[in-house]
Amino acid sequence: MAATRADGLGGRLLAMVNAKCLADKLGCRFGFTWNRRSIDDMQFHIVDSVDKVFAPAFVERHWLGEKIDAVRFGVLGGTPFTRDSLAADADRNGFQGWICDDFRILRSFRQGWFKGLLPAYRPTRSRHRTFGTLGFSESVKATIAAAHGFRFPRPMVALHLRSGDIIHGNYRSQMAFGDKVVPAPLARAIVSKLASKGLATLVIGQDRATLDYLKSETGAFLSDDFGAEQFEDETLKAFFEMALMARCRQIHAGSSVFATIASVMGGIRVLRPKAVFGARGTAAAILDELKARQSDYHPLEAAYGYQSAIMLMENSIGPAQARGILEKAAALDPQNPAYALKLAAGYFRERNFGDGEAILKAFMLGEIDAGTENSMPILDVLTAPSWRGRMMAGDFELYFVAANAGYPYAAACSAQILHSALGRTEAALSMVALSLTAEPANRLFREIELTVRTAATANDGSPLRS
Repeated sequence: MAATRADGLGGRLLAMVNAKCLADKLGCRFGFTWNRRSIDDMQFHIVDSVDKVFAPAFVERHWLGEKIDAVRFGVLGGTPFTRDSLAADADRNGFQGWICDDFRILRSFRQGWFKGLLPAYRPTRSRHRTFGTLGFSESVKATIAAAHGFRFPRPMVALHLRSGDIIHGNYRSQMAFGDKVVPAPLARAIVSKLASKGLATLVIGQDRATLDYLKSETGAFLSDDFGAEQFEDETLKAFFEMALMARCRQIHAGSSVFATIASVMGGIRVLRPKAVFGARGTAAAILDELKARQSDYHPLEAAYGYQSAIMLMENSIGPAQARGILEKAAALDPQNPAYALKLAAGYFRERNFGDGEAILKAFMLGEIDAGTENSMPILDVLTAPSWRGRMMAGDFELYFVAANAGYPYAAACSAQILHSALGRTEAALSMVALSLTAEPANRLFREIELTVRTAATANDGSPLRS
């Protein structure tokens, strides 16, 4: 069972825990890949070398190198499997093993109804036990021990405020990662609610200004209050903060893997943001905080708060209210194409094609003027896939209606949907033809037509026609 993820520290550790948990249950060998050197060019992740994170004996026994020959391995995903089905699969395909990088892989393992009911076989307990068998280096073990050397002054709950690439990077445009993050403008309400129950809050996060602000405003504790400032090494500090969170009674966090590893370390629950106030109450708390104190937050943190609120409320509020929230987000993060797309779709829903078209045209022309490396990021965001499907899929039909009503930029977007999301090349060519009929000299529309036609030619092998 091989864990081969190449993302951040938490992602790699969780894949290792899952793979080793399976290996231990099945009596298989466990192995993992990891780089021999620190990765310094990952903007939002911390990854140190294998030798600094793990003990020599553990590396010698389980490290498979920096990468493996993936052709010799099967891949375990969401399909249910048993020990016997894996054995048969290995015999049939000559597999050396299986790659276990899916975070939900233990849910797919079937071990019989009786064993599945026993506490020792439950995924949460099994992962907690397995984490204790990972052979960490002496420096990592000393760091984890240090986190256990501080006494909390009161019963403590951890609140993890992930930011990184979800809020400050390109992922903020995809509107598909809302479950990974507790929006910073929600933190004050959560801390207050927990305090009313006699619980103190330990806030762990990536944005120092936000952490200092919340401490001063709410009295929440930070990891520095328990000695985190002694760790100049970012990897060791990450282990220290995860170990602190693991000592708390519960963790409030999104689906961030950092928080998940802390819960595995401590064998405790992670509660999602909606668990405290419900969906509508969560959105209301965010909007109330931003109405009173928007200027206290980094513009992208505030914009993400509005984005989170709209995702929670989109199906229960009217277009005008949704537009008001989206306009506030767009004003704070004007280069985010997701807001332009959602605003345009809202106008199309009201049959106000002119205003929706104007938003698309202004944003697309702005991207061209900016000379971005990818000439049209807005089109990629429109059809971006996620593990839930395509996040904008509910708006696709609205673009088709606007396109057929004669609006060329809506037609250009529709061509992208038909080509990239739905695989309907001929329909995409017909749609972009509507754009070119309206504006024959438009360079953007010509580029979209060329892209679709080139793909069509590659598929059928016919010569490219001008």
